[in-house]
Amino acid sequence: MSTGTSTPGSMGADEASNHLTLSRGFDFRAIFALTFSDISPIVSIYTVFGIIVYICGAGFWWAMPIVLGGQLLVAATLGDVASKFPLAGSVYQWSRYLVNARYGWFTAWAYIWGLTIALATLALGSANFLLGVLNITTLSHFQTALVALALTVFASAVNIAGRQILKWFFYVSIVAEVLCSVVLGTVLLVAYRVNPISVIFHSAGATHGSAYFFGPFIAAISVAGWSFLGFEAAGSVAEEVDSPGRQVPKAIFFSLLGVGAIVLYISLALCLSIPNIGDVMSGAVASPIAAVLTTHFGASTARAFQLLFLIGFLASFMAVQAAVTRCIWANARDRVLPASNWLLKLTKHEKLPYNAVIFTGVIAAALPFINDPKIYGTLINFTSAGFFVAYALPVFGALWLRTKGKWQAGPWTLGTWGPLVTWAASVWLVFEIVNILWPRAELYGSGFLAWSAIYMVLGLALLGFVIQAWVFRDGGRHIRQGNLEGIEGVDLSNH
Repeated sequence: MSTGTSTPGSMGADEASNHLTLSRGFDFRAIFALTFSDISPIVSIYTVFGIIVYICGAGFWWAMPIVLGGQLLVAATLGDVASKFPLAGSVYQWSRYLVNARYGWFTAWAYIWGLTIALATLALGSANFLLGVLNITTLSHFQTALVALALTVFASAVNIAGRQILKWFFYVSIVAEVLCSVVLGTVLLVAYRVNPISVIFHSAGATHGSAYFFGPFIAAISVAGWSFLGFEAAGSVAEEVDSPGRQVPKAIFFSLLGVGAIVLYISLALCLSIPNIGDVMSGAVASPIAAVLTTHFGASTARAFQLLFLIGFLASFMAVQAAVTRCIWANARDRVLPASNWLLKLTKHEKLPYNAVIFTGVIAAALPFINDPKIYGTLINFTSAGFFVAYALPVFGALWLRTKGKWQAGPWTLGTWGPLVTWAASVWLVFEIVNILWPRAELYGSGFLAWSAIYMVLGLALLGFVIQAWVFRDGGRHIRQGNLEGIEGVDLSNH
């Protein structure tokens, strides 16, 4: 079997791609930890908390259960699909076999860019927490980007080093997640609650308007979309999992459910312990998390918590990178990306897609150098847009098969609830995609910048059309699906 490093004379490129497979090495506990780290309670709430409180005040909390409910519908639908197609690349493979190769390609294109830009966001967030731990407050944007670059190199190196190191980092991160969410949330609620529970029923107030459902609250729902992404990561490593047809769907759904409950809990605790919500909404307090920790625990304890935040962000970076590199590798195996021969190479012993890791690491390291005051929020919302489009395409594909009466379930199934859940997930995804891309000055900037997310999506879509025209230049006759029939749990006899 090829390791991805054979010489040109020993095996042809097409033959090599057909024999490339990933080694098994994840059980349910490991993929649950990976997916939990990918979604990450720390990343889910601490990335967007300052932005979302600024927009909507403490009333943003109600956006969280709404988004979680919508995303659980998506997770259940994708779990149903993942059980049938437990293949590396998740949304790419699911869309490909639900509809066709071109449809799968565009799904992968949205997913690859959404996750790769997420890496830049996580690197920048990690850099800020590391600087907080070191009590450094005087660095320029360029210097902060250099710190993000160093952290990107470290996290990428761990992803290449091997699954065992990666798994242990995820287990450590779960401890950090529990301390920074469940334990911290309980302490804040019991000992440091300064706001009444009624504060979460307040609208956005005079700063950004007062209507919940026609302004700030809808914007809060768009930002909250970031908090419940990454549950498909279990599907991205499906070919590395034992009994994937049953284990992967459970990891997809229950990791989101577990993280979602924690996010609701810690976000409520933070809302009730913010010293002055009005100062956050006016912009006088740029970091309400730091304000909460410093006010109630002191500077030293606040820095200790920021160290735990750093661990959570780095673990999420590694999990997201693991997911996106498997998608890139699966595309390279099918020879539908430029430089496929380079991207599909695997390490000799662990069989990890090291060139795909390097590629995503370079982009993630470069983006934080963009010097714009709204860059962090723009990266967050563009990441959300990429994720939601990548979720929507396989969900729409599953809906299409169900309406044609051609759906065949895998070992794990929604049963008679399948059609209703798939329809509901489709409606939710359309709403949230439009909501995320809607031009808002408070998120993207005024004037031209308000449309920046739409311009970025359109620009990447145009580039995608150009590349897919090249990929399918011969009608797709050169494309290979690899030796998928031999992969555990995969039945493509009807596809």
